[in-house]
Amino acid sequence: MSESQQKRQEKCVSCGINIAGTNAAAFKCPDCGQQIYRCAKCRKQSNLYECPDCGFMGP
Repeated sequence: MSESQQKRQEKCVSCGINIAGTNAAAFKCPDCGQQIYRCAKCRKQSNLYECPDCGFMGP
């Protein structure tokens, strides 16, 4: 994956904001291993997220 493609995908999976340069979390989906990004606000509020690849949902 090119750097420009990676930057495009660095959006919060819960709310969709661009998280580049923010206090965000990046982790792998517990089911399929897809990289997931979440912004600090969604993490703090425990907003649900859904993996775009496999549909796994978590808090």
